[in-house]
Amino acid sequence: MTEFERIKKQDNEYFMNVYAPYDIAFVSGDGCTLTDSEGKKYVDFLGGIAVNALGYNHPVFVNAITEQSKKLSLISNYFYSEQRGLLAKELIKGTKLKKAFFGNSGAEANECAIKLARKYFFVKGQQKFKIITAADSFHGRTLATVTATGQPKYNLAYVPLPAGLGDYVPYNDIKALETALNDPTVAAFMIEVIQGEGGICPATQEYVTAARKITHKNGQLLIIDEIQTGGGRTGKFWAFEHFGVDPDIITAAKAIGGGFPISACLATDEVAAAFVPGDHGTTFGAAPLACGVSLAVVKEIRYGGLLENAEKRGAYLAEKLTSIGDPRIKTVRGKGLLLGAEIDASLPAKQIVLKMFEEGYVLNVCGHNVLRFVPPLIISEKQIDSMTAALKRVLKTL
Repeated sequence: MTEFERIKKQDNEYFMNVYAPYDIAFVSGDGCTLTDSEGKKYVDFLGGIAVNALGYNHPVFVNAITEQSKKLSLISNYFYSEQRGLLAKELIKGTKLKKAFFGNSGAEANECAIKLARKYFFVKGQQKFKIITAADSFHGRTLATVTATGQPKYNLAYVPLPAGLGDYVPYNDIKALETALNDPTVAAFMIEVIQGEGGICPATQEYVTAARKITHKNGQLLIIDEIQTGGGRTGKFWAFEHFGVDPDIITAAKAIGGGFPISACLATDEVAAAFVPGDHGTTFGAAPLACGVSLAVVKEIRYGGLLENAEKRGAYLAEKLTSIGDPRIKTVRGKGLLLGAEIDASLPAKQIVLKMFEEGYVLNVCGHNVLRFVPPLIISEKQIDSMTAALKRVLKTL
């Protein structure tokens, strides 16, 4: 029995059957390179699904874990924490958001946003409770956030679903959005300005501008889900910065931890004031270890040249993907290092992924037959060149 066979057998025997893993077990990583149980190396263009912003074994990440774990890992939120305040201050920098709450996952951040929006209007004495979301959106796996997710394949098995969620509007359709928001019970519109799991689909400037204008007019909140787009992935620290709007709430996770579980819900002072002690909480969220690691990662992204790298390497990757010239690549879209290549339905994108594994490159499929490219923000032009050359070879064989 090989090492991989041993790992696979053990996993299948004891772990719930909720994933359909590829026949690979990674055991180590360095930079943008992963090594599997059999010693084969791969260049990673998936990054833990937009999580590992600094790649693997990055000294900033490793040192932050090492040093903070020597001091304090968790004390509970009954006490003050320097790391918690420092991270909150760093994340809200340059925005009109003023307060943060920390959890462990993107779903938790979105749960917090939903609860905060409802509590905000409850305090005001207004019967606003509905959260409108977009078709093909993805907001998490908890019962509330999977209901907010505009893809029935994720939530149909869990009926009855929570009330006040599950009203979806077509993405980038301003008229449909205006109609949906013309409801006095709507509290907020939650949107990804680039849909990740939906297929790397960017919102138009007009749509985002309209969303802010309509919610303002109706006295509703605008929540921007930055779980996959935040933390520098698009070339700015927050993707909403590309659109020139000021949301009332944003949510973040993935890249801000660089591989350590942490999430954030950031809100304006006015909205955040709706929460009082006892309204919300979590055991592990805001732990000194999580906040200390996230603070180091966020500073490296923001001040270590990675925003610029995401912008430049993203443009370079988009150009290289387009220049492959295969007519079955219908479009290349996204921003920064959050890119998708939509493949013609005549060729299942998963076949390409499997062939790319053989070539030594990791990527995956999202949305409607879209290859997703979300590598660590430290990816190099040389690695992009080798990956796109391999992709061109693979397409010629299919």
